[in-house]
Amino acid sequence: MGTLYIVATPIGNLKDIALRALEALKEADIILCEDTRQTIKLLNHFEISKPLVSYFQHSKISKIDYIVSLLESGKNLALVTDAGTPGISDPGNQLIEHITRNMEQGGEEIKIVPIPGPSAVTAALSISGFPTDKFVFMGFPPHKKGREKFFKEVAEAKYTVIFYESVHRILKALGQLKNVLPEDRKIVVCRELTKQFEAIYRGNIDEVLEQLKNDKVKGEFVVVIH
Repeated sequence: MGTLYIVATPIGNLKDIALRALEALKEADIILCEDTRQTIKLLNHFEISKPLVSYFQHSKISKIDYIVSLLESGKNLALVTDAGTPGISDPGNQLIEHITRNMEQGGEEIKIVPIPGPSAVTAALSISGFPTDKFVFMGFPPHKKGREKFFKEVAEAKYTVIFYESVHRILKALGQLKNVLPEDRKIVVCRELTKQFEAIYRGNIDEVLEQLKNDKVKGEFVVVIH
């Protein structure tokens, strides 16, 4: 029986990769990746050559069955996402859930090993200055239906809240958040964490919106609210 390694990869700066992550990638028989074009850049940088199998959000159940068959045949697999820790607001969680559920129902025992490392969630929380002993992570807001409910839940949360947003929707998201968030609530918005043009915006919702409107908005965003 093979082993499935859940390997965290850099969210931007390639120097953030862990030694254990490099070791797992080098020893794996096959690497499962969200986007082969992104993963090959990482592997080429560290001079690692391995067969790649794509596994992403819209992969069919037949792909999961194929992956399980590889593990059952003794292959060691490494699962990576485009950036960060697999399974955190990421389709890798569906694969892990399927494997663990199958084992609970009497299927073959498959060893799942975490290789921890970079995560935009913990990176943003660590520099927020907000309480982090308890926090709520809400992933990405819905694209259409349910957005108002999402931001209402953010505003009503008792603990520090963190969520992701894309470059195309960040201003809209903060605008919707402004409609439900008290003026005195502080937020931190992180753009392109660990990358060359990393930026951290702090203040109340109006102050942060003003900063973003006056900046060239690019990249992925992490929003933290206290």
